[in-house]
Amino acid sequence: MPQEHATQIAALLGSRICHDLISPIGAISNGVELLGLSGTTDNSELSLISDSVENANARVKLFRIAFGQATTGQMTGAAEMRSICKALATNRLTYDWAVEDDQPREEVKLACLMMMCIETAMPRGGVIQVSHHDGQWTVVARAERLEPDPALWARLGAITEVDTLKPAQVQFILAPLQANLIGRRIKHGDQDGVLILQA
Repeated sequence: MPQEHATQIAALLGSRICHDLISPIGAISNGVELLGLSGTTDNSELSLISDSVENANARVKLFRIAFGQATTGQMTGAAEMRSICKALATNRLTYDWAVEDDQPREEVKLACLMMMCIETAMPRGGVIQVSHHDGQWTVVARAERLEPDPALWARLGAITEVDTLKPAQVQFILAPLQANLIGRRIKHGDQDGVLILQA
C-alpha cells in the first residue's frame, strides 16, 4: 500500500474515533451541568467531574485535529485552538496558543503533532507555547526539567519506520509525515531550559 494511502486511512480512522467520542463526552458534560443546577450533589464532587470532562473533551478535540483528516481549504480557528489549550491545562502543564489568525487545518495538524511530541520531554510539566511567523511554526517548551529522548528526537527530521515505537509515541511518526505532506521539515534545538521545535 502506498505511504500516502496508509496516512489517509490513519487520518480517517482518527477522525472516526474522535467523532464517536465527542458526543458521549458532551452528554456527560450536559448531565454534570444539570446536576449542578439541581443542587442535589456536593459542589466539590461536581467540580472534579466537570474539570475531568472538560479536559477529556479538549484532549479528544486535540486528537481530532492531530490524528484526523485535514482536507485542503479547511480552516481551524485561532479562538478554537485557544479554547482547547485552556481546557488542556493542568496544575503541572499549561499551553499558550500564541497564534492570532485562523490557519489551514493541515498546518494546525502539524503544530498539534509537534506540541504532542514536545509534551513527552516535560516529565514535571511546564509551559508550551505555539507561535506562527512568516509561514513557520515554532513550538517552545519551558520547564525546570526537560528530558527529550534522543532516539525519539532523531525521528523528527525524517520519515522513519514504526519498529520499536509505543502507542503513546505515534506522534513521532505522524509529525514528520505531516511535515513532508505540506513541504516542511521539522528542526529541533535546546538551550537554557528551553526546548524548541520548528517547521
